[in-house]
Amino acid sequence: MDAAATHRAPRGRPLWAGVVVLAALLGLLIAFFPWDVLRGPLNRYVTEKTGRHFEITRRLDVKLGATTRILADGLEFANPEWARDPMLVKAQGAEVQIELLPLLRRRVVMPLVALREPQLGLQIEPDGRRSWALGRDTGDPANLPEIGALAVDQGSVHFVASEHGADIRADFTVAGPLRLAPQAASSGAGAAQPGASAEAALPLAFVAKGTWQKEPFTARGRTGNVLYLREALQQPFPAELEATAANTTLRAKGSIASLASLEGADASFTIQGKDLQELYQLVGMVLPATPRYSLQGRLSKQDEVWHIRQIDGKLGNSDLRGELAFDRRVAVPVLTGKLESRTLDFVDLAPLVGLQEQPRSAAGVPQVKGRRPAPVRTAAGTKVLPTAELDVDRLRRMNADVTYRAARITHVEKLPLDRMSVHVRLKDGVLDLDQMNLGVAGGSLAGRVRIDGAKDPAVAEVRLDARSLQLARLFPNAKLTKASVGRIHGDIDLKGRGNTVAKMLATSDGAVALLMGSGRISNLLMEIAGIDGAEIIKFFMQGDENVELRCAAAAFDVKDGLMTSRAVVFDTSDTVIYGSGAISLATEAMDFTLRPYPKDMSILSLRSPLKVGGTFARPQAGPDKGALAARGGFALALGAVNPLLALAATIETGPGENANCGPALREASSAYQAARIAVMNQPPEVKDDTKKKGLLSRILGGPNDKEPATQDVPAPTGRERQGAASAPAPQAGQERGPHAPGSPGKPYGP
Repeated sequence: MDAAATHRAPRGRPLWAGVVVLAALLGLLIAFFPWDVLRGPLNRYVTEKTGRHFEITRRLDVKLGATTRILADGLEFANPEWARDPMLVKAQGAEVQIELLPLLRRRVVMPLVALREPQLGLQIEPDGRRSWALGRDTGDPANLPEIGALAVDQGSVHFVASEHGADIRADFTVAGPLRLAPQAASSGAGAAQPGASAEAALPLAFVAKGTWQKEPFTARGRTGNVLYLREALQQPFPAELEATAANTTLRAKGSIASLASLEGADASFTIQGKDLQELYQLVGMVLPATPRYSLQGRLSKQDEVWHIRQIDGKLGNSDLRGELAFDRRVAVPVLTGKLESRTLDFVDLAPLVGLQEQPRSAAGVPQVKGRRPAPVRTAAGTKVLPTAELDVDRLRRMNADVTYRAARITHVEKLPLDRMSVHVRLKDGVLDLDQMNLGVAGGSLAGRVRIDGAKDPAVAEVRLDARSLQLARLFPNAKLTKASVGRIHGDIDLKGRGNTVAKMLATSDGAVALLMGSGRISNLLMEIAGIDGAEIIKFFMQGDENVELRCAAAAFDVKDGLMTSRAVVFDTSDTVIYGSGAISLATEAMDFTLRPYPKDMSILSLRSPLKVGGTFARPQAGPDKGALAARGGFALALGAVNPLLALAATIETGPGENANCGPALREASSAYQAARIAVMNQPPEVKDDTKKKGLLSRILGGPNDKEPATQDVPAPTGRERQGAASAPAPQAGQERGPHAPGSPGKPYGP
């Protein structure tokens, strides 16, 4: 039995030996197969399938495997007929790795494409056609090869993307031999060692020039010569870049995992330019107009979200810190973040409202080149309201949710701003400046500004509340108000249409109300308003003194950009002033009359109306010369103070209980007060018994024994106000009532 078994064993050995020999022969056949004999058939096959010229010009070799390596000595592959460049690739040599199994599913997966001295012509069209698609239909995404990594040594590339206004030519060179294996980067072989030179860590240097978004573009930098294109590899490679497009320069240093999508980008950066608004053209980010700037920070990208952290730099003379995120995962990108300034230079806000960048802002960032703007001078007759156009279409291209805070505002010349904070929200073209709070003259201006850019022209709504503005700080350059004490409050409610600030105000409807409670103000200012010559001379000789301010209030109706006064009252212990008139926000013209009524007697008091006219750019003020020549009657409308009374009831207008503002307003609008003013405006009467009075008595007048005691008068009804406004003047021979607002028994002028 053992002998039989021993006899059968040799029969199986030749079978297995034959299999091994056959495999060895097949391996030798594959290894030494003259693949170059297939070069011609392969060239014709690829040309027929793609409809474009393809040729391996000198030699072909193939290394079979699950991932097959194709080695070509000399390679030419033409572009589609619609492309600008005739050749997609022309190289002295190439190695292309292809995975075989995906070919069964009509997918072309190339883990590595290595090119020696290539000339590339890449083009993409708005309809989705790409010149590197391998099928006849270059717009079909299924015909795009999936390239994992691209390795090059030296050569050039021409990139055209008409949708982005891009036409860029780049030349690149590499220091050292061409590295083909992407595993080198993952194993650390390609990583920079301590003390390694820049050429060793970043062997590929490039220089690019052309246009981006139809703006001049230049770039230079260094990177590894193995560029990873497919996200799945996730093998960051180092890169350094300095690029300039239009007026913007970017310097960045870091790493990128996927060149095709910039996924995994992580780099420190410095960006400088003339206006952050220009970034919309370059990267699609909607930002406000700014002066020239220089910012640095950390930039990273994860899943179509760009994160900009550690922002630190300057806009003009203002510092800026914070972080932002730009999310492109949705159809309309979203910008979110928080920004703040320790110090905001007021002149840096000029571009934001459509004005030219100021020389001071330009000097704050000297590293940004360019001619500095000339000082802005307002020519005679020039309008002052901003006329820069709002790009409503741009507002629809991005949504935003950003907060900004400035702890301190400096170099404020005309508007005494202390601080500011605002929550900027942009959604579907509607811009909301919500929770806006400005520190103004020791008080606050808070509220909301809404601009509906979904409509064209845009619709703007402004609702602002002014609280506790200090009079002395509100007009810091006016000597006569420096010693004044008082707090101003107000409400602004306007709505208009237009794509500029000027047009929005020119079409606005709404209301404006201002109110100042009890305080103290320059008596000299009041005497000048009343043109009281005797008191003015006394104050110039002895010095100014403050007088008690009972209340100051003004209410305006706004219709089609015309501000028409409803009630204007300025009441002190010395003088009461009533005003009326209109201000055109369309033409910026003013036509206002202020009528002062001194409460004391003075032989030099003219009690002439003051006229305020001119334009915002060239205001004019002075006495009404016609009224000086002959005082005539004046129909004074004292009604329509209800908005002011309501405002006085809801805020604290000054120290002390009630602060006198409510009673002063009710008294100013009463029928009794109207009658007194009507009498005061009557021309002087000449009676037969004038010779019986002395000259001084006839000039100064005197108290009336029948003058009623002053008391708080309830707010008049509409009928009472109408009767007060039309109260007839006393006729000759009738008993004259008091002819100036004042306290009972106090002398007053004629």
